[in-house]
Amino acid sequence: MSSGTTTWDRAAGSPGWFAVGLLLRPLQLGLAFPSVLYLAAMTVFLFRPPDLDLYHADRIALVALVFLVALRSLALHEKLPFIVGLSLPMLGLVALAVLRALREPFDSETWSLVASKFVVPFVLLHIAIVVFRGPSARRHLDIFVIVALAYLVFTAVAFLADARSLIFPRFILDDSLGIHAERARGPFLQAVANGMSLNILGILAIVLAQRRRKIVLLLWLLLPLAVLATMTRAVWISFAISTVALGFRLGERCLRRACFGLAIAGLLVCLMVGVGNNSLMNTLRDRTAERGPLEVRMAVYDAAWGMFQERPLTGWTAGGMYSELARRMQGYHLRSFYAHNTYLSLLIEFGVPGLGLYAILFFNLFRLSRASTNGDESPSLSALRKAWPILLCVYLFNAFFVDMSYQFVIGLMFTVAGMLCSREEAAL
Repeated sequence: MSSGTTTWDRAAGSPGWFAVGLLLRPLQLGLAFPSVLYLAAMTVFLFRPPDLDLYHADRIALVALVFLVALRSLALHEKLPFIVGLSLPMLGLVALAVLRALREPFDSETWSLVASKFVVPFVLLHIAIVVFRGPSARRHLDIFVIVALAYLVFTAVAFLADARSLIFPRFILDDSLGIHAERARGPFLQAVANGMSLNILGILAIVLAQRRRKIVLLLWLLLPLAVLATMTRAVWISFAISTVALGFRLGERCLRRACFGLAIAGLLVCLMVGVGNNSLMNTLRDRTAERGPLEVRMAVYDAAWGMFQERPLTGWTAGGMYSELARRMQGYHLRSFYAHNTYLSLLIEFGVPGLGLYAILFFNLFRLSRASTNGDESPSLSALRKAWPILLCVYLFNAFFVDMSYQFVIGLMFTVAGMLCSREEAAL
């Protein structure tokens, strides 16, 4: 008996077993801390915009996340989450997108958009229900929100101050990638997506990070500058309205004062910028009065609406949609032709059924703001329910000005939805 034990101890201490243990260490950590793995995948999404082919790192991160969470759920005998009001319309959108892509020869860009817009949010919603049930996992999310917000604020302010050497990664400054190279577009390579992320992360930070109020306050004081740097009117409007609405929605006197102070701080910053930097003030004035982009956007909307009217039920094929839109915009010399509107894109791609499923999905998402029937819900989660309609309105308003294909933005929204669904799922 002692001889066998000694042999086993020697084998376990051999270099081969040590190497096997090192290889299995990531598996052990992933099973023990699925929230860390989830947020690592979200970090990959943050730095993988649609215009950048980063060796399919986002797909690898998603597959690893699904595998380890599924393995952990099997080990713990957890049931597969399924929320009828959310899962069914999302499955319908996934089915429409896949069937549409299968009607054409294989194209990696088409399938990448299918994954980003429909498959990834469907997967993340259901994984978030399982992963973010406990307070420890939610604390990890709190830290992630603060770090992501700090990075985006720093990048935007550095761009506004023309400190280009401080901006990382360097592809943000590459004019050949994405659009809005003259604005603070962040790693999304698109100013509206960057501004929307700043807005959403700012709301999440003030709601979730209750223990780090000093850091959140500092970031919120810098947030108006970061939003200003996007040079995007839709972002300015949604940020201003959501800030005021957040103060009244949460009903805390100190928060109302903070939001009012933020508005005053933003006004003072604008005045200081106007006095101290005439070139920047001229840029802001020109951007506010600029009508060229509005005229181009309205022309794109008109062409897209005409395409929808021709095929209101079936939509256009993946291969013919963009070429047909470009043909109808022959008088405009643009780098690429997109609808730049989530709702019009849905109508062109899938017709009325696609937009109908999308409307059902978001109607049920709004219902997550209802107070939980359980009395033991944490204060931060209760506050998150109150702020949830504001988050959805920020998302839906900005969706009028961009086609939502940004995995980080979509993933962040459906991660929060999964957290709000977790208790409801337990009752089904």
